[in-house]
Amino acid sequence: MAMAPGRSKAGIRLPPEVNRILFVRNLPFKINSEDIYDLFGKYGAVRQVRLGNTNETRGTGFVVYEDIFDAKSACEHLQGFNIQGRYLVVLYHQPAKQAKKIDNVRKEADLEELKRRHNIADA
Repeated sequence: MAMAPGRSKAGIRLPPEVNRILFVRNLPFKINSEDIYDLFGKYGAVRQVRLGNTNETRGTGFVVYEDIFDAKSACEHLQGFNIQGRYLVVLYHQPAKQAKKIDNVRKEADLEELKRRHNIADA
C-alpha cells in the first residue's frame, strides 16, 4: 500500500516545506562529497550530494535522501553543526521559492532595460 507524500506509516503529517532534498549553506570551501556523505549519512541513506563549484555557489550544496523522514532528522540535527570551523545552515530545498526569486531577478533586469531604453531615471 503506497503512502501519501508527507505521511509516515503511523499517519504523522509533516509540514509542507519538508522534503527529501536539503539545501546546505556555509560549507567549508575545502569540504568534499565524501565528507558530506559521511556526515549526512549518519541520519539515513543519501541518494546524491551536489556541491557548488562556481564562485557564486561555493560553500553550498544539496543533499538528497532516500527517505523524507531521514531528511527531516538530518535537518533538525545538523542545523548549526560546526564542521571545519563553519556552522552549517541546513534548509529544505524549495524549488517554487527559488523559481520565484529567479523570476523576480529577471523582471528587475527587464525593468532596468526598459528604463535605459526610454531614458527614464530613478527618482
